[in-house]
Amino acid sequence: MPILAHEIMTPTIKAVPQNWTMDRLARFLTDNEITGSPVTDDDGEIIGIATLKDITEFRWNASRSENQPKLTAEEQDEARRLRMVIFEEMGKVPVEVRDIMTPLVFSVDENTPVRDIANVMMSEHLHRIFVTRDSKITGIITTYDMLKLISDKELSKRCAACD
Repeated sequence: MPILAHEIMTPTIKAVPQNWTMDRLARFLTDNEITGSPVTDDDGEIIGIATLKDITEFRWNASRSENQPKLTAEEQDEARRLRMVIFEEMGKVPVEVRDIMTPLVFSVDENTPVRDIANVMMSEHLHRIFVTRDSKITGIITTYDMLKLISDKELSKRCAACD
C-alpha cells in the first residue's frame, strides 16, 4: 500500500499576513527556523508563499548594476549612484510580503501517494507543497518531510514494498 500525503505532512502551518513588512517576515522565518511561509489575505485565505529566496532576490535585484555598454564610464557611475539612491529611498518605504511573494500555490490531496508528490516537487522545483482535503489546506509537505521516507525505517520498508 503506497504511503499517502497525510501520513508524512506537517499538520501545523505557520502563515503570515500579506501586509507584514519584508523585514518582519525575515525575522519570523529566522525565529521559526523555516525558509518559507504561506501568505494569507485579510480573510485568512492562503494566496501565495514567501521565502527567504524571495527576500534575497528582491534585495539583490534592487542593488544590482546592469552592464550597459552604450554608456560611458562616467554615465555608468552616475546610473549606479542613482540606483543606490533609489534603493536607499525604497528602504524607507516598507516593502510588504504581498510585494515579494510568489502568488502560485501548489497543492495535493491528502490521499495523494508520496511518489506522485515527489514527482511534482521535482518537476516544479518546489521545496514545499500544501496538502488539502475538500479544497481546504490541512498541512504542508516540505523536503524535510520527504526525508522522513528515508530516515524512518518503517516508512522506508513501506516505500520499498511499493516498488
